[in-house]
Formats: sequence, structure tokens, C-alpha cells
Amino acid sequence: MPDIIKLLPDSVANQIAAGEVIQRPASVVKELMENSVDAGASVIRVIIKDAGKTLIQVIDDGTGMSETDARLAFERHATSKITSANDLFAINTKGFRGEALASIAAVSMVELRTCRKEEEAGTCIVINGSRVESQEICPCPQGASFSVKNLFFNVPARRKFLKSDNTEIRHIINEFQKVALAHPEIKLILFHNDAEIYSLPSSNFRQRIVGLFGKSINQDLISLDTDTTLVNISGFIGKPENARRTFGEQFFMVNRRYIRHSYFHKAIMEAYKNILPPDMFPAYFIYLEVDPEHIDINIHPTKTEVKFEDERAIWQILMASVREALGRFNITPSLDFENEVPIDIPVRSRYTGSPEAPKIEIDPLYNPFRQDDNESRRGFTGRPGQSSADGWENLYPGSDNTPAFQQTGSPGMEKERKLYQIKGRYIVCPVKSGLMFVDQKRAHERILYERYMTSMENSTSVPQKTLFPETIELNPSDLFVLKEIEEALKITGIEIQYLGNNVISVNTLPDDCHSSNAAEVLDLILEEYKSKQSSDPAADLREKLATALARATAIPYGRELRKNEMEDLFDTLFACKAPNYSPSGKPVISILTLEEIDKRFK
Repeated sequence: MPDIIKLLPDSVANQIAAGEVIQRPASVVKELMENSVDAGASVIRVIIKDAGKTLIQVIDDGTGMSETDARLAFERHATSKITSANDLFAINTKGFRGEALASIAAVSMVELRTCRKEEEAGTCIVINGSRVESQEICPCPQGASFSVKNLFFNVPARRKFLKSDNTEIRHIINEFQKVALAHPEIKLILFHNDAEIYSLPSSNFRQRIVGLFGKSINQDLISLDTDTTLVNISGFIGKPENARRTFGEQFFMVNRRYIRHSYFHKAIMEAYKNILPPDMFPAYFIYLEVDPEHIDINIHPTKTEVKFEDERAIWQILMASVREALGRFNITPSLDFENEVPIDIPVRSRYTGSPEAPKIEIDPLYNPFRQDDNESRRGFTGRPGQSSADGWENLYPGSDNTPAFQQTGSPGMEKERKLYQIKGRYIVCPVKSGLMFVDQKRAHERILYERYMTSMENSTSVPQKTLFPETIELNPSDLFVLKEIEEALKITGIEIQYLGNNVISVNTLPDDCHSSNAAEVLDLILEEYKSKQSSDPAADLREKLATALARATAIPYGRELRKNEMEDLFDTLFACKAPNYSPSGKPVISILTLEEIDKRFK
């Protein structure tokens, strides 16, 4: 029987390695920028065309490479960072495996121009799908210029699964931000299709955060500074009142390297416990300095996961550091008595006579028993053509012929329901089998979700023009998300104007939007859109927008509802196609049976 084990050709091996290291254009940007950092660059320029599908160019003024080094740099496991296995336990550089350039060259057309300071001429090398096309002497400035063209041209299946340009450029911006935060001392510039997205001068950590995320974040930052023999912690955390429902401004850097660490994230959230609602996330930009011998960064191809030797102890120190910062900076509003406007308190004089009793204006024609059909009904009632709520009680066994629906004394009168509100959160209705509880916010979310879905399918939404358009400064990556869904937003009744410098103006909101905070509405929309993807982008986008709008515009917990409002909510809920669950899949209705109630009295 012939032998069946064969060695893979280098070109095939490189493509397999590329599948782990190079997942999308953002992966190329990350690897090339980190190489520039390791080369000691003081200025790095990143030029992108068509979200990296056509061109990714990274230019730096680092040390450059010799003719021989330029050729060897594209071989697998060729690196200048380590020489023995012991070096893996004291790594202070970004790259060290020697796989990045080989992987990039395996799935693209690469041109490298590089020159060292002491040399008069540089080297130009062209590689096409791991095959060296040419290598020659050329004039070029000190440093290196990598041009990566037609990414995945020879792997059509990989190129086919790339997302839209707005999605891919958003990932590129995220990788750019990670390198920029870790190295504020380096000047960084990012262009996309000849438009400048970032131009960040050399600065300190705080200035770099402001440069990346906008001037408005400056007032939100609380500094951290904790030094121990195990770990040094510095950086900034966000004030609780400015926490968001979306991830995006949470960063850990260890020894100037960005990492993901869910365990340490839990330490941050534990420090904010009882300050933030469970669905809110504070911003944080935290820098950890640890002895390289006590961490292992060689556990993931992209080197974003790190194993700590004393992980539990660092968790405790990190949580204590954040709690101490929150307390030290007294994040709650304080009274400044020196700057307060003096209160004018009238003083009775014995010469002014007796004071007059205050007058109360009354309306003698007011009838407390008359219900205004137009009052507070907006948002609960269905649109014309919506299915009737008649027969909703058939959905739940034992809900009819009960004390909850008592027949009134006058013939022809409707049944009278007994509805009660508990703690501004639940509506309770007695039924034959026990008590029915309805979560008022989730119920309203279900109502609004189906309404928004119908509006988008039929393009029937009517925008409500805001009296004072709200201006909002966005993260550049969120701005690209917004551009991607802009047309769908118009259908829902949200119209946006771009003012430049990552600032937008929200001119209209949906006609039945209860929230006057346009920033909160957009925040929820962006969160929902970025959270997950589906096989049907068009339907997926409609569902995400409808879900986000429903969450943002539904009545909040704690709002006291009048009887007619509860009735409208009840009727409209049971006219929905799926009244049992909210758009996010959480239960809306729960029945506490008589048997369960009886057990509590035994």
C-alpha cells in the first residue's frame, strides 16, 4: 500500500495559516501597523481603498529592512523578535511568530518598498500569492511601505464572505483605535477612499482618547493610578451617568498590547455594581503593566488573548482600583453653596398687615368621570386596519366568566375589567385560573415592534419633526454603521443630517416616539444592529431597527398608568401576532395559578 502522508507545499501551508491570522482586511491593518510599531516608527500612515478589498497601504518611518531581510520577512516563521524558546517568556514586541507577512502574501498581491537609514537606496519586492515576482533596488525614504492589493483574489470563497464596505471599514477603524490607544506617542493617520478619518498627533493617553472618541468624552474620564508589586494600573474609566447600552469603548492594554479579557471585564462591572443598571456598560481605557515573565501571550494566533499567572489577584486589585477611583472623584453631583444664586425668601413686616391666603384656580365644569379619548392613548392604540383584540381571553384558559370581567347592571354595556398596576412595572388582571401579570414595558415593546415592522414593510411611517434638532458626536466606526442603515432609518421616520467631523443632526423621529432623547434612540439602534447578523440582511435589518426603536420608545418602568391607558395597552397587546414575548424573546405574560397561591398559605 503506498504512503498517504505528504508534506504540503509552502503556498498551501501559507494559505492555511492565513485562515487563522488574516480573517478580513482589518487583520492586515492590525499586523502591518504592529510591524511598524516594532520597527520604531514615529509616524504611521494607513491608506485604505474600498474598505481594504482593493488596497491596504501602511507607510512608516521606522528602521526599514535590508535587501536580504526584505526577502526573508515573507518566509514562514522568519522573525527578528525571538531566537530561542526562552524568549517567549519575556516578549515585549507585538509580533514574534513570523507568520503575518507570509500569510498576507499568500492571499494577496504585495509590494514592499523599504530602506534603512544608513543605505542610499532601498529594496522593492513584489509577491503575488506567495510567488516572488520581482526584487530590485529602488529609491525610497527610510522606513517601509507595504501595499496589499486585491485581498483574497486567489481564495474567492473567503472574498465572497466579506461584508459590506461600511462593515469592513468599521472593523478597520476598530483595529486602528486599538493600536492608537496603546501607543499615543506615535503620530497616526488614517485615510479611506481619499477621505481623512483620523489624524492623531503624538500625545499623552488622555489626549489620544479624546482624539479618537471626540471632545465630549473628556469630561467623562476618571483617572486610575494604582501601583503594586504584582501589577501597575493606569488609565481612565467613564462616569456612570454616561454609560451606554453598547459595547465599543472598553479597552484593556497589557504592556502596550490590546487584549480581550472577559474575566477582568467582570471586575470592572463588579466595581460599578449597584451604580449601573445591568444592561449598561461604562467606558474604560485601562493600561496594565505586568512582568512579561508572568504572562503568556502565545495562546492565540492574533495574540489578543493573554494568560496571567496571578489572574485572581489582579482581578481583586483591578476591582479595588476602580472602586477607589469612583469614590475618590465623587462622581455624584454636589452642591456648591458659594456659587448658588441666593434664594429670595419674603419676610413678613409688621407694617404690611396680614398675609393673604393663596388662591386656587378651579374648573367648575370639570368632570372626573369623563375619559378623553385623545389623552395619553397615543402609543397604545392600533393603527387603522389592525386586527381586533376581541377574543383575546380565549388565548388563556379560564380567563372568561370570572370576577375579572363582571357584567354591569345596564344591558349592552361592555364587560368591566379589573386592572391593577404594581410598582409602575406590572399590570395585574384576575383570571379564572389565578392572576395574570403583564410586564408593561415589554408589552409596549411588542406593540411597537409589530407596528414598526408594518411601517417598514408598507413604507407608511410619518416622521415627527423635532422642534430643536439634536446634534450628536459619534465614534467614526458608528458613523459608518449609521451610513449603512440610513435609508432604512428614513423609512422608520428618522432623518439624519451629516454636519462633518463625525457630528450629525437628528431632524425627525418616528411619529409615535415617546423618547425625546435622540442620542438614546440611536444608541439602541446601533447596539441592536451590531449585535448579530443573519442570512437575510434585508429582513435582519428591518427586525433590528424595529426591535431597537421599540426598546428606545416604549414606556419606561416606573411610569404610573391611568385606567384607560392600561386598558388600551391590554387590548392592543392581545391584538398583536405574538403577544406572549417581547421582540428580544423575553416573556411578556405570566399567570400565577390559584394552586400556587394556595401553596403559599399552607
